[in-house]
Amino acid sequence: MGGFTDIEVVGLAVDGVEAVALASERRPDVVLMDLRMPRMDGVDATGQIRALEPPIPVVVLTTYADDDSIMAALSAGAAGYLTKDAGRDDIRRALEAASPARPSSTRGPSGPAQCRSAHAGQALTLPDGLTEREAEVLTLIAAGLSNTEIATRLFVAEATVKTHVNRIFAKTASRDRSQAAVYAHRHGLAATDADAATDADVDDIAGW
Repeated sequence: MGGFTDIEVVGLAVDGVEAVALASERRPDVVLMDLRMPRMDGVDATGQIRALEPPIPVVVLTTYADDDSIMAALSAGAAGYLTKDAGRDDIRRALEAASPARPSSTRGPSGPAQCRSAHAGQALTLPDGLTEREAEVLTLIAAGLSNTEIATRLFVAEATVKTHVNRIFAKTASRDRSQAAVYAHRHGLAATDADAATDADVDDIAGW
């Protein structure tokens, strides 16, 4: 695929209907989905592919980062998105992050278990409608990471991180990263020193 010798293309679809059929038949590790397609668009196709058992991860592809369909695709279960001018590194990060075939040792923080209260030591119920991924991003914001650093840590495109950050600001009523960091500490979503040390150990041994 596009010069990636370790990625095998198992099917090419011309529209959303065919994409769903091929995904059901060939069970790829991850689907790279165009949002703009005939017969069935990428949002509906993403929802149907995510409804398969077991669900198949989907990364959506769009021309513009401000495409309204991106939010609908993420709501339908897409793992992330790429713009069509994305570089090779962004494409690889997005596919690796979404693929269940990627070794777990290379994964960034995932799920509410990474967002723990320093006092209770238990996974929190996420406040204000934050998703698990948004909580991950908020934890990294509170740790002082830039969007580029967060994208690298989570193996996603930087544009995906920007979308999550904007949604975090809206849900937490934060005007900037400093306010979001204060919110994270107030709600127990900021990593403790021990968590940071554990993450550093994992980063040292990660390789894919």
